[in-house]
Amino acid sequence: MPDAPVIRPARAEDAGAIDAVIRAAFAGSEHGHQGEAELVRMLEADGDALVSLVAEVGGAVAGHVLFSRMDVEADGAALSAAGLAPVSVAPALQGRGIGAALIRTGLDALRAQGVAISFVLGNEAYYPRFGYSPDLAARFALPFAGPHFMAMMLDSHAPWPLGGRADYAPAFGRMG
Repeated sequence: MPDAPVIRPARAEDAGAIDAVIRAAFAGSEHGHQGEAELVRMLEADGDALVSLVAEVGGAVAGHVLFSRMDVEADGAALSAAGLAPVSVAPALQGRGIGAALIRTGLDALRAQGVAISFVLGNEAYYPRFGYSPDLAARFALPFAGPHFMAMMLDSHAPWPLGGRADYAPAFGRMG
């Protein structure tokens, strides 16, 4: 299929295209663009990006996902963790599974790196299909709460921690 997305690691020369896709994707969202492109640049510059992937369609960047390092303690011990934010797809290509392919590929990359848990703040009707749960996230102390804050153990057989705390990378705090 010629229009099937090709998922690959983001490269430095993709920065402009990634920025454009993020801005276009969020401009049409309920809240509009709120600095997501700037957040990606800060996370990359700080060295906190764990997985950064693009989806190419017809040789052009059509989507992007970033997973960044988090500081997480669970049941009294450090736990390797990543936050998913943002995921974006060019508006004309949304609804074709590109975002889902980016997320699934990113989660596989995190598993390969030995990351134990991932968090996301997003649509409670969308992210559970990947394994994210608000019930797991509720066990962690941090500024976010409610059904939009979700977490998933990357090893589906691993027991859920009883409790702990989770902090996003410093760039999130600098967003204001």
